[in-house]
Amino acid sequence: MCEEVVQSGKGISRADAEMLINLPDSATLDLLAGARRIRSAVTTNPSFTCGIVNAKSGKCSENCSFCAQSKYHDTGAPIYPLIEPHTLLTRAKELEAAGANRYGIVTSGMALSDKELDTVCEAALAITTQTSLNVCGSLGQLSPDMALRLRQAGFSSYHHNLETARSHFSAICSTHEYDEDIASVQIALDAGFRVCSGGILGLGENRNQRVELACTLRDLNVPSVPMNFLTPVKGTRLENQPLLPASEALRAIAVYRFILPTQDILIAGGRENTLGELQSLIPMAGANGLMIGNYLTTSGRSTNDDIAMLTSLGVL
Repeated sequence: MCEEVVQSGKGISRADAEMLINLPDSATLDLLAGARRIRSAVTTNPSFTCGIVNAKSGKCSENCSFCAQSKYHDTGAPIYPLIEPHTLLTRAKELEAAGANRYGIVTSGMALSDKELDTVCEAALAITTQTSLNVCGSLGQLSPDMALRLRQAGFSSYHHNLETARSHFSAICSTHEYDEDIASVQIALDAGFRVCSGGILGLGENRNQRVELACTLRDLNVPSVPMNFLTPVKGTRLENQPLLPASEALRAIAVYRFILPTQDILIAGGRENTLGELQSLIPMAGANGLMIGNYLTTSGRSTNDDIAMLTSLGVL
């Protein structure tokens, strides 16, 4: 099956992906080997690193069961308004110095106000002028007018996760519909953004629902897929959800590569707790991107350690 993907450059069917993801544990290393072969032969972007800034934190109107920033949860997560453009620029320069290629400005909430949109556009203009970073916005639901303004300001990518499979979404969020997220992804694609959309694994979904999410992203023709792993946060509805076993996480990464041979697959939040010492297997499992630095409300691994790991593996 691996060689078929290499030869055709096309991902496997949903039925074949469900077969792969449900193979016995003894097949996990073979899955990783196949995914690495596809990554090396088919994936167009060899490797990249991404960093983010939590530009506006807390009081989100949505009730996503995993989120520390939801107003429905009492987690002690920081709460502050949108930070100023010069601070966003400073953080961008720090991440560039640490080895990031891409920089994501992330805000809590359903969507930005007009004033907030002005602020992030001002920041993007400064960042694209004063650094070599590609700037990504993760700014909530998107409208065509907002997309146009962001593009004109220098944003090259837009990030909007679907979070989980459609069939599992009602168990995770009830304050907006799945189709609203689909619509924002489509608006971003239509505006010419390099769209980054994925989800969080370990939300209580089953293996086939992980495949379902990947196939939805393929149907949308999303070029970049971030894979996060739940870090249960005290005060959220999923505070007692067990961590996804490392073998399950690696298996999912590998199967995503079989489904999405040409897309960028970025491993992001939760990898430290879920994978631990096995993080060096991330490229071997088929991923070609890594988020470095801290996340929204949790700390990441040392950027120096991450860059050293990628360099020692020969993928950076």
